[in-house]
Amino acid sequence: MDVFTHLLYEHKKGLRNMALYTFEVSKKEAIEKKLTKMQVDYMFMPVTDRKINVFFGAKACVDVIRTIGQKRLCDYTCEEDFILGIMLGYDRLKQCERYIEGLAKRAEKRKRLPSAPQNIYNRPVDPVIYKLSPA
Repeated sequence: MDVFTHLLYEHKKGLRNMALYTFEVSKKEAIEKKLTKMQVDYMFMPVTDRKINVFFGAKACVDVIRTIGQKRLCDYTCEEDFILGIMLGYDRLKQCERYIEGLAKRAEKRKRLPSAPQNIYNRPVDPVIYKLSPA
């Protein structure tokens, strides 16, 4: 819990608006007690059966995470990942580069997916002619 205590100290001194700490489930009660005692806003998010993430810090920052919802960090959109990185105090330039790389990867995935419904001859189906309803 030394890292957790250090992150909490940095938050209280105004060095970071929000922190993310991953820990074993067995420590949840102690962490929750400490955050509550120090009146720090927080949100727990399960990682695995044995690990939990806690986001803690300024209420506005934790509210952004609540808005994003309970999903795995690897499932964040490029935009959500960018926002999280900035709130955690990561290097802004590197976050911008990571965001652009993420967009490029997403565009590459889209290229590999069919852009229109395909018929049995592997030709695009004209949605106007067949009046396809949105999925």
